[in-house]
Amino acid sequence: MRGLQGLASAVEPITARLPRGNRVPEPTGDLWVRVARVERPVPDVAVLTLVPDRPGDRLPAWQPGHHVDVVLPGGVVRQYSLNGDPRDRGRYRIAVRRIPGGTGSALVHGLAEGDTLGLRGPRNAFPFTRAERYLFVAGGIGVTPILPMVWAAHRARAPFRLVYTGRSRASMPFLDELPEGANADVRPDDEYGAPEPARILDGPARGTAVYVCGPAPLIDAVRRRVPPGTPFFSERFAPAPVVGGAAFEVQLGRDGPVVPVPADESALEAVRRVRPGTAYSCRQGFCGTCRVGLLEGVPEHRDRPTGGSPRGAEFALCVSRAGEGERVVVDV
Repeated sequence: MRGLQGLASAVEPITARLPRGNRVPEPTGDLWVRVARVERPVPDVAVLTLVPDRPGDRLPAWQPGHHVDVVLPGGVVRQYSLNGDPRDRGRYRIAVRRIPGGTGSALVHGLAEGDTLGLRGPRNAFPFTRAERYLFVAGGIGVTPILPMVWAAHRARAPFRLVYTGRSRASMPFLDELPEGANADVRPDDEYGAPEPARILDGPARGTAVYVCGPAPLIDAVRRRVPPGTPFFSERFAPAPVVGGAAFEVQLGRDGPVVPVPADESALEAVRRVRPGTAYSCRQGFCGTCRVGLLEGVPEHRDRPTGGSPRGAEFALCVSRAGEGERVVVDV
């Protein structure tokens, strides 16, 4: 996992400067947008079209793979992939599946046309690189960042194959938005059974970049079968399990309590038992919401700062760690 994070961190600055199409600027700070349209193409999925709150404004440019931080009612911040057409600077589109018990998705599904929201970004945590050919794998709502990539490859006349899985066709959004004649293998579970990684990969040719977005089991299964040396990029809905961690301690302020962090748990989880109000969002080390000031100690940085979210002398509670038995002091 660390190797993949390192690859993405190395590639991102290059792809941000040499995108397919126009140069993408750095994030410009908070944006105010208005919900212009709410669609529900399949049960439990809300598709929101967002336009500048001030008529005539243009939204920052973006590439396939970019997301925005959405500031929801009550100050809740969640990341959602941009899902529309990057050539249209007048609107953004996001799609959100309702998660039982989910705070962010429930708030999104409660929005109506005319509501205003704050955005931060766009940011790039899923870089779309130049390649000879592509294999795209989307699981359910994971199609949201994949769809603009498919269209970018189609417009560039780059060979690609899309494998789109889901529970049933009735639960899979955007089936009607795939490019006409695209090499798309739509495989609902109720027709084909659970996804088979061997069938999905089918021996990708040299020069193929593999992109996967969906549930963790799908990502992990595909990753295990990708041939060595094949560019592999993934985006998941939930944080990855801690790998190669060691037990350490986090002290909350110079005079605050010392919180033990087990080897298989994040500092965020441990700290929230003591300070339940500690803010967080992505829990994957790129949004910066849970990044706090580092006062003392030697951290093992595992976060992946994206444009507009510099690391600095800070500590990302959701992913960063310290060595066995060591202590970091953070400004919480």
